[in-house]
Amino acid sequence: MTDIAPMVLSAVICDRVLFDAPTKTSSLISIRDTIVSPKYPIRYPQIFFFAELTNGHGQTELTVKLIDTNEDDKVLLDKKNTVKFPDVKSIVSVVLGFEGLTFAHPGEYCFQLYSGGQLLISRRLICLQLQRRSKNDANEH
Repeated sequence: MTDIAPMVLSAVICDRVLFDAPTKTSSLISIRDTIVSPKYPIRYPQIFFFAELTNGHGQTELTVKLIDTNEDDKVLLDKKNTVKFPDVKSIVSVVLGFEGLTFAHPGEYCFQLYSGGQLLISRRLICLQLQRRSKNDANEH
């Protein structure tokens, strides 16, 4: 393992990641920065954190955390993954899937990617509560 942190080229939150082995390409489906629900808490069926990294040195341990910024950056999950960079010019994709995540309330959450304890990037995810219109509101328009 190395202490040299890789460089992040991209980081995306999405509902699905499809990987085509023959072409070695990834397709990101339903890119997310917001989740809208009529009520909270909600259990989100499946969500992925996808990142592309370069300038890595050998085997590198990465950690993805989901934090609740409304709750003093409370860590909701912490998942580790080890990637191998064949050389510093290589681009390595990191795909971590999470099933059945619970979002307790509307507000801001962040997926954070770390290497060697160093924060590389943070991607915000906003949870909004859908406001139902009352019959009086509907009749006014």
